[in-house]
Amino acid sequence: MPAYLTDKTTKEDTIARAGKTTMAKRDREKSLQTKRKEKEEKRAQRKGEKDDRTSIQAGEDPDLEGLQWGPQPPLY
Repeated sequence: MPAYLTDKTTKEDTIARAGKTTMAKRDREKSLQTKRKEKEEKRAQRKGEKDDRTSIQAGEDPDLEGLQWGPQPPLY
């Protein structure tokens, strides 16, 4: 007969405990949730800024401002 069957306590009688991996996993999941939340907040903020930018600059592109058709004068 195997040794584990002759012992007074069996597998069913032992009390299960949470291991260290459970706590580590909980910490990882919590950090992932906070990162997702921060990411969503940043996305919402950028989307709001984008809407503000497009409404202000309806006219000329600031990168092309001051340029003229044809060859450009030298910069130096």
